[in-house]
Amino acid sequence: MARKLTGTVVSDIQDKTIVVKTVRRVTHPLYRKQYTVGKKYQAHDEKNEAQIGDVVSIVEVRPISKNKSFKLDSIIERPEGAAEEVVS
Repeated sequence: MARKLTGTVVSDIQDKTIVVKTVRRVTHPLYRKQYTVGKKYQAHDEKNEAQIGDVVSIVEVRPISKNKSFKLDSIIERPEGAAEEVVS
């Protein structure tokens, strides 16, 4: 079954590619201290819909390129004050 991850878009400079940062909380096995661990994934965004700051869901697919094995599933939330695109 394909993995489904949720994270924040940190880069959308590349064409049809976004960089998504996921964050999770981990407890140290000996000291029991909690800390955050972040990881970045490159995901395929066919229509260039996602923008920096969006909370998105990505899903694992067959490898698209050397670094891309995820594709954009849906945009969950846009940041406050994000400009809406006007289609004319």
